[in-house]
Amino acid sequence: MEKNLLTIYGINPLFEAIKYKKKIYKIFIIKKFLNFKLKKIIKFSYLKKIPLFERFKKKNKKNQNNQGVFAIIDPIEFYKIEEIIPNIYNNGKIPLLLILDSITDVRNFGSIVRTSACTGVDAIIISNNNLVNSDSIKTSSGGLFKVPICKEKNIIKIIKILKNYGIQIIAVTEKTDYICYNINYRNPTAFILGSEEKGISINYLSICNNRVKLPLIKNSLTSLNVSVACGAILYEAIRQRLYI
Repeated sequence: MEKNLLTIYGINPLFEAIKYKKKIYKIFIIKKFLNFKLKKIIKFSYLKKIPLFERFKKKNKKNQNNQGVFAIIDPIEFYKIEEIIPNIYNNGKIPLLLILDSITDVRNFGSIVRTSACTGVDAIIISNNNLVNSDSIKTSSGGLFKVPICKEKNIIKIIKILKNYGIQIIAVTEKTDYICYNINYRNPTAFILGSEEKGISINYLSICNNRVKLPLIKNSLTSLNVSVACGAILYEAIRQRLYI
């Protein structure tokens, strides 16, 4: 069966693809953008015998902010959370996971992945395969090559599995008065984040261990962008784990 190959745009995503040894089939560059980093990519293509093309097709209007380079690579690999959790514990780590509920904006997803890569998140669990594409790879700055993505149809089943592994399930939602700083995230933790339109499903809220919210100044806006909320809660977890 022919693979559904991915197109990635930009210098950083391509360098990350190289770093994590993704199979690269073709590289395209625009000569007028030639700089030190593009020269490194050209040298890499020659060393690895990857076909190099020195211009885009004129009809290619997608992702204009491509920094003068794009490439054709293997698709992103999906993982099973049941295989990842034992490896986390075996490596002496305390699990830090994300569960994304009904998030459909690929740029929000890419930003979440980028923050996850920076904060050491062990895996991100999603139910929507369409989130992983060229746009989210670029927005993640290549973070999708680093953070394992688990595509799971039955999130309730996954939550129960995580609980059996001793992982606390924390829903980040405005539907509570409990402030996020009152929970101990030095314990194994999975955060649930919902879309800005729908929030977190009541089915997930009903089986999580705790609900927490990020504090907002009185008379301010009523909510944060989901990727911003994700960054805030992850850095609180990192603060507790590294600095307390």
